[in-house]
Amino acid sequence: MSFFKKLKEKITMQTDSVTEKFKDGLTKTRDNFSNKVNDLVSRYRKVDEEFFEELEEILIGADVGFDTVMELVEELRREVKRKNIQDPRDVQAVISEKLVEIYDSAGETSTELNIQTEGLTVILFVGVNGVGKTTTIGKLAHKFKNEGKSVLLAAGDTFRAGAIEQLEVWGERVGVDVIKQGAGSDPAAVMYDAVQAAKSRNADILICDTAGRLQNKVNLMKELEKVKRVIEREVPGAPHEVLLVLDATTGQNAMIQAKTFKEATDVSGIVLTKLDGTAKGGIVLAIRNELEIPVKFVGLGEKMDDLQEFNAEQYVYGLFADIVEKEAEEEEEE
Repeated sequence: MSFFKKLKEKITMQTDSVTEKFKDGLTKTRDNFSNKVNDLVSRYRKVDEEFFEELEEILIGADVGFDTVMELVEELRREVKRKNIQDPRDVQAVISEKLVEIYDSAGETSTELNIQTEGLTVILFVGVNGVGKTTTIGKLAHKFKNEGKSVLLAAGDTFRAGAIEQLEVWGERVGVDVIKQGAGSDPAAVMYDAVQAAKSRNADILICDTAGRLQNKVNLMKELEKVKRVIEREVPGAPHEVLLVLDATTGQNAMIQAKTFKEATDVSGIVLTKLDGTAKGGIVLAIRNELEIPVKFVGLGEKMDDLQEFNAEQYVYGLFADIVEKEAEEEEEE
C-alpha cells in the first residue's frame, strides 16, 4: 500500500470537519507548493541532480527553512537511490512521507496541553504584538468552556493601548471573567491577583496574556521572568504551558521571534496563527525541525472554532490533498 493510501486511511479515521479545516486552511500553501511540485514532476523524465535542485528552490520558497530543506533533500536522494526510483511522479509520495518523518523525528510530538487533572492549570501566552495573541487566548478559552471547564483570563499586557479592553471583549464573547488592573500597572501584580481569584473560585484554567514589546527586548524578557516567578510561587509547577504565538504570514521572521523567546523563557509549544493566510505554510516544519518546539495549535480561519490542535498527518494531507485523493482513487481502481 502506498504512503498516500495509508495517509488517506488515517485521515478517514479522524473527524471530517477537522480534515476539511486543514484542507481549506492550507489552500494557499497547497496551490503554491503542490502545483509547483506537480509542474516539476511533469517536466522531468528522470530523477536527476537538476530535479533535486529545483525541488530545493520550491521547498525554500514555501518557507520550509534552509537547514530543513537541505536535510529533507538529502533524505530524498538516499531514498530514491535505495528504492531505485526512476519516475519523478513516484517522488511525490516519498516527499510527503519524509515531511511527516521530519516532524515526528524532532522529538516529543504531543500536541496535547499539559492540563492538570486536579487543581489549577496555568497557561502563559507570550509573543510580539500583532501576531493574534489575544484572539488566540479568546479562542482557546472558548474551547475549554465548551469542554465544561471553568476558565479565567488574566490581562497581563498592561502597556499596549487597548490590550486590556480587547481581552475584555473576548471575555464577554466567550462568557469568562477577566482579572485586570489599570493600564500601566505591574503585570506581575495582575498575575498575583489572577492566581488568587482562580484559586478562590476553584477555576480549572487560568490563561494569562503578556506584553509583547520586542523593541525593548531586555525589559520584556525580565518582565516575563518576573511574571513566571510570581505564578510559580503561588502555584508550584506552574505555568504548566508557555505558548508562543507566531504569525505564519511573517515566515522566517517568525523563526527569529521564536529563537528570541526560546532563549528567554521555557516555551513549551507554538501556536501558529493565520496559517490560512499564507502561501508559505512550510514554516511549520522549519519551526519544528530547527527549534525542536512542538506546534500545538494552528489558526486556520477567523471563526471561533478555527483554532485547531496541530496534527502532522492532517497537515501533510492539507499540503497534498489533491494528489492524495487522486492516488487513492487510482489504487482502488486497480
